[in-house]
Amino acid sequence: MQLLYSSMSPFARKVRVVAHELGLTERLALTLIDPWTDEALRADNPLSKVPTLRTDDGLTLYDSPVLCDYLDVLGGGGVIPAAGPERWRALTVQALADGLGDAAVRLVRERQRPEAERHADLVVRQTAALTAGLDVLEADVPIGARFQIGEIAVAAQLAYFDGRAVIDWRPGRPRLAAWFEAASRRESMVVTAPRQA
Repeated sequence: MQLLYSSMSPFARKVRVVAHELGLTERLALTLIDPWTDEALRADNPLSKVPTLRTDDGLTLYDSPVLCDYLDVLGGGGVIPAAGPERWRALTVQALADGLGDAAVRLVRERQRPEAERHADLVVRQTAALTAGLDVLEADVPIGARFQIGEIAVAAQLAYFDGRAVIDWRPGRPRLAAWFEAASRRESMVVTAPRQA
């Protein structure tokens, strides 16, 4: 399998962490690509977004939840709960984390624009989404050793917040900060640590 990814993408990191947690890392060939400038990506993903996965049987998959689901099935399960309330909770937490990531990427891109061209309403809206989502996570921090799709997605996004200085998210969120510190020490998080690009 070939994963087209950007090292700073929190969505690609989520997929890489899932692959590691499932023992699939050696089956995953990593190909760095810049989704903002490399038009070759569009041949595999018309949205020109990472991550994009070329499977061994000729499929091309995109969108990180799809890739994580594919890897979970390929790896025999364990990262995405199979059924019931635990499944819906895990998928909802993943959706929240992915939404936080979308807001964070928009803020980062907006900050790269000349100051006179920035949209203040976009910054306010995305910052409000980040604040509200982080507060929900603080109120419902995972307990114990569970590290499933929801927790993986949250950990990848929080690492992105730090790597891109998106928001100072720790003040007022001691439980989430302590959880992230512990989650960051997992082998899957260490070996997939983002590189500044």
